Amino acid sequence: MSAATANEIINLRVPAAKKALIDRAAKAVSESRSSFILEASIHRAETILADRTHFVLSDKQMTLFQKALDAPLPDTAALLRLLTRPSPWEK
Repeated sequence: MSAATANEIINLRVPAAKKALIDRAAKAVSESRSSFILEASIHRAETILADRTHFVLSDKQMTLFQKALDAPLPDTAALLRLLTRPSPWEK
């Protein structure tokens, strides 16, 4: 967790059974309920947002980026080997 000072509050109402489940899991990893909930929430948020990347390029940067995408691959044999070998779970 970040070393930043925690100064924001999140209030949460949950059914008793879910609170008990969270408490058991937090105790199993020797964390406080708050720490457990925060870490689990952060992990879920990062997972959800991981593929939602937005980046902005200047016209010059976009031209260079497009040029790199359009350029021929330096070693097509290596790429062909990679794409045709069986996946680890298929072996």
